[in-house]
Parts: sequence; structure tokens; C-alpha cells
Amino acid sequence: MAGQSTEIARKPRADAVRNRERVLEAAKAVFSAGGSEASLEAVARQAGVGIGTLYRHFPTREALYEAVYRREVEQLGELAEQLGNAPEPVAALRRWLRANVEFVATKKGMVAALALVAHGSTELHAYSFDRLTKAVGALLARAVAAGEIRSDISAEDVLRALIGMCYMHDQPGWQATALRLLDVFVDGLRVRPAGEAASTAKPKPAGKKAGRKQPR
Repeated sequence: MAGQSTEIARKPRADAVRNRERVLEAAKAVFSAGGSEASLEAVARQAGVGIGTLYRHFPTREALYEAVYRREVEQLGELAEQLGNAPEPVAALRRWLRANVEFVATKKGMVAALALVAHGSTELHAYSFDRLTKAVGALLARAVAAGEIRSDISAEDVLRALIGMCYMHDQPGWQATALRLLDVFVDGLRVRPAGEAASTAKPKPAGKKAGRKQPR
């Protein structure tokens, strides 16, 4: 009997977790399409739950925005952890940075909606910056340890550069530009072999020798 009582007590909690996840997934889709003006009723319909269920989990619009925002940040953090086992550290770093650009590109409406709560919450902004900094920091550290990326760049530098590349996300064709700049940025961080660095040095002008003036 005790075991059955425990099982019965667990079921509502499991259902609640599933409902919460369904609401968050629906909110991501609805906000992506409708931005900050998307209704919570539309989210409930998309999730297949009643509006009362939605409000039990998220009593305000801002609470739902914040939950979706945190979920997306966590997913980017989890992606970094998965890429931590990739055989090529630089390729893993590049993939994670591109995933951030792709997120902004495919969720433009949601980015606009989430900006309302992210910019208005110092704690949430600090949390997301810290989580993403740790994520990219782990990938960066692997690439530095492998001797493939220069060591004088910080995780904060990389994240701020990424934010700058995505700043014009509301302009036509911005994604292609951001991805191109991202590749230039990552390639610029790579450690070049000594021979390659020497081969790119500017050749001395013909006819000039060190310590000897040319005849006028």
C-alpha cells in the first residue's frame, strides 16, 4: 500500500513536469512567430493545455518569458558540454558559436520577446552571461590547451564579440554576414606555425640592403 501511495503521489508531479515542458516548447514556437505580442492563450492552445494550467506554472507573462529564456540558455550550455568531447577543439568552438547565430536567426521573434525580460532583470542577465561564459570558456580552454588557439583571449572577449556580430539581427542578410565574421574571428584566433608566420612577412624591396644607402 505504501508503495502504491508513493506511486500515486508521484504521478501528478510527473504530469506537471510534462505540462511545464510542453508549455515552454509551445511558448518558444509561438514567441518565435509572434514576438512579444503573442498571446498566452495561443501558447496554451499550442501546448494543448488550458489557460489555467499555464497560469499555474507561469502566473505572469514575464515569468513565462524568463523560463523560456533560461531554458534556451541552458540548452546552449548543454551543447557546449556535448561538444567538449569533440575530437577537434577549434571546430567544436566554431560549431558552438555558429549555433548561437543560428538561434538568433531562427528565433528572431522570440529574441525580441525575451529581450523585454532579460534587459529588465539584472539577475537574469548576470545568470545568462555567466552560464554562456562558462560554456564558451570550456571550449576555448580545450582549444588553447591543444595549442590551436592563442592564449591571450578570454571567454568574456569571445562572448562579447559574438554579441556584437548578432547586434544587427533585424537587418536583411545579417546572418550570412555574422557567420562570415565569425569565421574570420575564429581564424584570427588560431595559432599559426612559425614557418607560416615567417612566410607571410613582407619581402624587402629589391635593391635595398641593410646598412647601405642607395645611390641617388
